Amino acid sequence: SLLQVLVLYFAKSAELAEVRSENITVPHQVTSLQLWQELVRKHPRLAAIRDQVVLAVRQEYASLGDELLILHPGDEVAVIPLSGASSFADIYG
Repeated sequence: SLLQVLVLYFAKSAELAEVRSENITVPHQVTSLQLWQELVRKHPRLAAIRDQVVLAVRQEYASLGDELLILHPGDEVAVIPLSGASSFADIYG
């Protein structure tokens, strides 16, 4: 089943996507990599930061890969480039 989530773009990802936030429609279950691929399909320039980005769902980090994300309507998905932060703690403190 499909649902809407709010994607928040931070730092370089916001520059590349040219948007700070948007609602997208995604499956209830999706891997972090599939979710990233959907974002790149909408904003091809995001591909430039593929190797230096993590996603955060409800402030839980997911690196891009086979990790299965269980999404709920209205969840916030943050796109966080790591280039400017030495660790996750620098972002959420």
